[in-house]
Amino acid sequence: MQYKTSGTCSQLIDFEVEDGIIQSVAFTVGCNGNLKGISALVAGMKVDDAISKLKGIQCGHKTTSCPDQLAHALEQYQAEHAD
Repeated sequence: MQYKTSGTCSQLIDFEVEDGIIQSVAFTVGCNGNLKGISALVAGMKVDDAISKLKGIQCGHKTTSCPDQLAHALEQYQAEHAD
């Protein structure tokens, strides 16, 4: 799934989820090393766990961050794939 970010340096998040588990995450633009680190840390994590850990994180004076935007993307994914 692709998610267009808002309010962050990154512009887009591509991610795959299978059976409620995050398989992969890739950010377009942004702080390359940090975003690769976030992607590696959430791979294999349950979607709900990632949302609870990442939602609400702020970047400097911004009201959001790349991790927060990933949480929003995962919430959108859940809403679209609710059983």
